Amino acid sequence: MGDWAEQFEQAVKMNGENGAYHIPVLFEESLEGLQIRPDGVYADLTFGGGGHSRGMLARLGSRGRLYGFDQDADAEANIPTDGRFVFVRSNFRYLSNFLRYHGETQVDGILADLGVSSHHFDDETRGFSFRFDGALDMRMNKCAGRTAADVLNTCSETALAECLSAYGELKNARRLAARIVELRAAKPFRTTEDLLAALPLPAGRDRERKFLAQVFQALRIEVNDELQALRDMLEQTLRVLKPGGRMAVITYHSLEDRFVKHFFRTGNVEGRGEQDFFGNRLTPFVPVNHKVITPSEEEIARNPRARSAKLRIAEKK
Repeated sequence: MGDWAEQFEQAVKMNGENGAYHIPVLFEESLEGLQIRPDGVYADLTFGGGGHSRGMLARLGSRGRLYGFDQDADAEANIPTDGRFVFVRSNFRYLSNFLRYHGETQVDGILADLGVSSHHFDDETRGFSFRFDGALDMRMNKCAGRTAADVLNTCSETALAECLSAYGELKNARRLAARIVELRAAKPFRTTEDLLAALPLPAGRDRERKFLAQVFQALRIEVNDELQALRDMLEQTLRVLKPGGRMAVITYHSLEDRFVKHFFRTGNVEGRGEQDFFGNRLTPFVPVNHKVITPSEEEIARNPRARSAKLRIAEKK
């Protein structure tokens, strides 16, 4: 058993849980990168099943504190019984507001695992996966915002094309949008099966799965306003993270990874570089890993969903 698994099991044991939690992607690498101080204050911005949080709690001492953010009510079932942990039922785009509410001005470290959790993909009632026939929902917060069905049934053809092109990186976005608008006039989209029946699937299983993943990704990002939420969160870390504090972010697709890469290099998601009088690049961060960290072959074999994960770590100046 590797070090990562031993750390995870110890974290679960310390918090009195039953151990039935999915081991998070890049568990050991992300926690090592944060260099957690026993008496520090930290934020896990994507609590989910609580795996990363339990690993962080295992490294904190009695005076340490951890804030776990998640907008999904289902995550509350995974809250550890630990006086050092505070659960914040909120989107991480409101990071600074809730930290201030809890009396924290700055933290020593921030972790964000931006992927959709296995729980979401495997819950046929949530609509995140094309493997099940269920309602086209895709909301991370089931109590707020439009569903994927709302997007398909009400957005203009132009807006749908922009969504599929920008968020799904689909080359045939205009044709797909036109087809969706044509078909919804006869029958509104309600379920994942309705959507699958409307899509012109490419030949070959691998190409078909990639195409469907791109379509579902585009709708999910639109429904949850994911990229704007990520932008909002990253910008707040400039004032929330202490000098010398570290931030570790795990991404799963090129759009969000580009935001994080640019932000760590320049302090903004657009990647606009600024220089001082002498031509030195100005940036609020120092990269901890100059080369992006990816899962090992062992981890991918254990969890194929980790294949596209990328970890970037930076330290605040």
